[in-house]
Amino acid sequence: MENKKVFVTGADGFIGSHLCENLVSKGYHVKALAAYNSFGNRGWLDNIDKKTSSSLEIVAGDIRDRDFIFKSTEEVDIIFHLASLIAIPYSYHAPQSYIETNVMGALNIYQAALNNNCERIISTSTSEVYGSARRIPITENHPIQAQSPYAATKISADHLLESFVLSFGLPAVILRPFNTYGPRQSERAIISSIIRQLLDKNSNFIKVGNLEPKRDFNYVDDTVSAFILLANLSEKKIKYGTVYNAGSGKSYSMKYVLQKLINITNSKKNIIVEDKRVRPKKSEVLNLVASSKKLNLATGWSPKVKLEEGLKKTIKWWTEYKRKNRLRDSSEYVL
Repeated sequence: MENKKVFVTGADGFIGSHLCENLVSKGYHVKALAAYNSFGNRGWLDNIDKKTSSSLEIVAGDIRDRDFIFKSTEEVDIIFHLASLIAIPYSYHAPQSYIETNVMGALNIYQAALNNNCERIISTSTSEVYGSARRIPITENHPIQAQSPYAATKISADHLLESFVLSFGLPAVILRPFNTYGPRQSERAIISSIIRQLLDKNSNFIKVGNLEPKRDFNYVDDTVSAFILLANLSEKKIKYGTVYNAGSGKSYSMKYVLQKLINITNSKKNIIVEDKRVRPKKSEVLNLVASSKKLNLATGWSPKVKLEEGLKKTIKWWTEYKRKNRLRDSSEYVL
């Protein structure tokens, strides 16, 4: 991928901003798509150091705009498609917006990549497409089940990609990260939400949802590494139109993670379970554990950051973010 021009959608988001940083550090020409807004901010790209930021070619726009995407991907070699609506709770209230962004937006990316003869597309899926595990660890051949409108849109985008590979020869693959966490993650995510409340001196409680579900947590640097390794994988080894899982192979209950965070911060706050944080019973995914054997055999990828180390890094980042007075006034739950 050296000397290649890469296009990153969702560059202003959690994983996307970290991916952009990593690509720039390796000397790649990065065209970063940030969602347009009238405030003039560029999401988490405003949070990275100025030297890195100045090396990015940042464009503001929307993946739902077909003409814009076609124009933006001209002379682009590699596309990392991360832009997506991802908040599961909000997908219950606004499913159409998820279809327009996650499905139609993906369609625009795939068609633009074909039109502009892009060399490779890495599209981002989610472990949520598997639903509650029927067997563990979960391989790429595990049945898929849409247990939320969000998951349904990601399944649709994945199937669209597969159809474009088989129908038109689109050189594309799907990376399916399991639960990524780390600095810059939204406060609506379980780990960030808990840390944010732990650091809030105005609150004596930690409000959580269901603590029984188990998740396979991946530190963001490891997820970024998976993206870049797939982009660099040789034509002989890569299998276009297929999925590559990226996870640790270990699952931890939300209760376990909560206790880890409490222990690390020496907190004495009480725990409150809130109904508004609990997913509908039939929609809840109870256990996710990845098999990343396929990705490992193809690229040598394996996660480097252990859970406790990653949690400490994330707490450190939030503490520094708070010190810079960048936090919201309240740690109340964000949908």
